[in-house]
Amino acid sequence: MELWHSLQDIVCLNSDDYAMLARLLVALLAGMTIGSERTYRGRPAGFRTQALVCVTSCLLMLVTVYESHWVRTNVDLIRLDPTRMAQGIMTGIGFLGAGVIMKEGPTVRGLTTAASIWITSAIGILAGIGFYFPLVVSVVITIAVLSLLHWIELRLPSMIYYNFDVRGARTDAFTEESLKQLLRACGFRVTHISYRLDEKGHERRFNMVLYSTNRSSSSRLSKQLENIDSVYGFRITPISG
Repeated sequence: MELWHSLQDIVCLNSDDYAMLARLLVALLAGMTIGSERTYRGRPAGFRTQALVCVTSCLLMLVTVYESHWVRTNVDLIRLDPTRMAQGIMTGIGFLGAGVIMKEGPTVRGLTTAASIWITSAIGILAGIGFYFPLVVSVVITIAVLSLLHWIELRLPSMIYYNFDVRGARTDAFTEESLKQLLRACGFRVTHISYRLDEKGHERRFNMVLYSTNRSSSSRLSKQLENIDSVYGFRITPISG
């Protein structure tokens, strides 16, 4: 009988039901909008993930906003704090965001995606409590940060760090000083350096941390190293956050 009454309640929607449906659909649209940008850039938490995060946050907030629908006792006897649900949501989202942060060698990826999951959850909370105006504004701001500011970021001068590993013959043409001169000519500065010889003493190997404000410095350096006969091999890896 309870199932039958529940089915009847679903068919006969009241004003609160329509309000909950509208909030869930708005949360779905907001999450899909943000997720489409992440999917376009090939990030791990994209279209479906962001949509689910936003809808889930909205659902959990509906539990507290419409507590009278499921709390059958006197409201004077039970007082629920909706902000506690929001705090729990944001704590749980922290674990989900940490899962998309990956370290690949010296490079850390996924920080922006984790931040986008966090704000998507907050947008879902706004949908759950019916704050549509700040929701729309926050979606616009989020898309602007992820797309427009990304375009601006690529054109702003900034220090780019690299992990540089090179090995070559133990000759006068391949020394620490000659290598530093080449790096300075290509626009690099050296912050850390380590030096190693192979077991027979025939091969030198340098490991350095470099930085430059010119994004084309790495390509210039690689072309220069390819033309040096005493260089056996090298690797230039950007260190990003």
